Amino acid sequence: MTTTMTIKETRLKRITRTLAAGLALMAVTLPDALADNQFKLLVLAIPNKYHYEYIPVARDSLERMAKLHAFELVWTNKTQMFEGDLRQYAAVMFLNTPGEELTPAQRAKFEDYMRGGGNAIVVHRAAITPPDNWPWYEKLVGRRVGVHPMLQTGVVTTVDKGFPATYGVPERWIWSDEFYVTTNPYNVKINPVLNVDESSYDPRKIWPGQVSEPMGKEHPIAWYHRHEQGRVFVTTLGHNVEMYRDPQYLAHLMGGIYWSATGLGQRR
Repeated sequence: MTTTMTIKETRLKRITRTLAAGLALMAVTLPDALADNQFKLLVLAIPNKYHYEYIPVARDSLERMAKLHAFELVWTNKTQMFEGDLRQYAAVMFLNTPGEELTPAQRAKFEDYMRGGGNAIVVHRAAITPPDNWPWYEKLVGRRVGVHPMLQTGVVTTVDKGFPATYGVPERWIWSDEFYVTTNPYNVKINPVLNVDESSYDPRKIWPGQVSEPMGKEHPIAWYHRHEQGRVFVTTLGHNVEMYRDPQYLAHLMGGIYWSATGLGQRR
């Protein structure tokens, strides 16, 4: 009986070792692409006076988005990240954080990144920079943001149904936000993605001592264009924390990320 059990145990051990070796070999020989992320995104999000509560919610939502869509997300509130090798990132997102936060040396590194074919995503507050503080960055944004009316509910309309940042939102979308008023001092050509219907809110409703005038029928609030050698997606939407939990807003953001990082997804 003892001899029989010993033989069985020996055979079982051999089978176990063989299976373990086989599994290890499979792990080594499986194509690396199966586990690879599609691209790498750097997100710069620095708390400021009006935009800080959104940060943990936005980070959680973007990290979930990265897992769902198989890309690597690098989140930072340190501008020193711009002193490293930016070429590893398919795109850089300025999330409620304007370019003026960068030092002159960091700005130069980012300009080199864009000239080398890097790509950028600009979200809400990041579109605002003091006039003539960094003209190159204003040209990257594509518009100069002046004042904006108080946060109100309005109707956002789709301008370009063939752009990925519109695929997850309705053609007429009820949305509450700060609808920025913009000008074009550098004559930059942009491709509007979303407009806001000024008849759906009061474009003159602003704080005492300030003046806000309507822009008219063409009032872009999200757009894309090329700057230097790179792709740029800008959305001026995204003021408060709850927006970063909203599936339609996140779909809008993901469409911009996808196009900026890959250049894919447009319906011609």
